[in-house]
Amino acid sequence: METETALFALAALSQATRLETFRLLVRHEPDGLPAGEIAHHLAVPANTMSAHLGVLSRAGLVASERRGRSIVYRADLDRLRGLVLFLLTDCCGGRADLCEPLLKDLAPTRA
Repeated sequence: METETALFALAALSQATRLETFRLLVRHEPDGLPAGEIAHHLAVPANTMSAHLGVLSRAGLVASERRGRSIVYRADLDRLRGLVLFLLTDCCGGRADLCEPLLKDLAPTRA
């Protein structure tokens, strides 16, 4: 990932509603959520949510798909993975012992 792309994604996530929107969509992977449900979950007016989803979409963090009369949004986990890898490149100066706790925390939990 290029630095400018990472900055664009980080800037998109630097606003509270957009961050919570992205986190909500991550929790609802792989099905995604219709825009109206996202607005309802976060108690945000539909037109405001539309603007936030547009910012996240332009940053490549969410993708949308029309399903009937609804537009369903999903988190782009590949873009998230790329952003995290960009941030962790050369983690801890190559010292695996220092990075191990961080990588363990990033591993998904299985119930």
